Amino acid sequence: MALDESNENDEVIENGGFTFLIEKKLLQDAKPITVDYVISPGGEGFVISSGMKKASDCGGGCSSC
Repeated sequence: MALDESNENDEVIENGGFTFLIEKKLLQDAKPITVDYVISPGGEGFVISSGMKKASDCGGGCSSC
């Protein structure tokens, strides 16, 4: 996540009083996308998930799988 200004390549989504921008091409590859704000004993912050497939599942250099 970052602060940004919209441009013609962005899809603008407003939800819950927030405005989200995502590049149109990336949106097509990443659908569906969810953004949640989580408060837990370990801390709090945004959690972003998407339907985007990983390039590989621990296929190279992954030491914690």
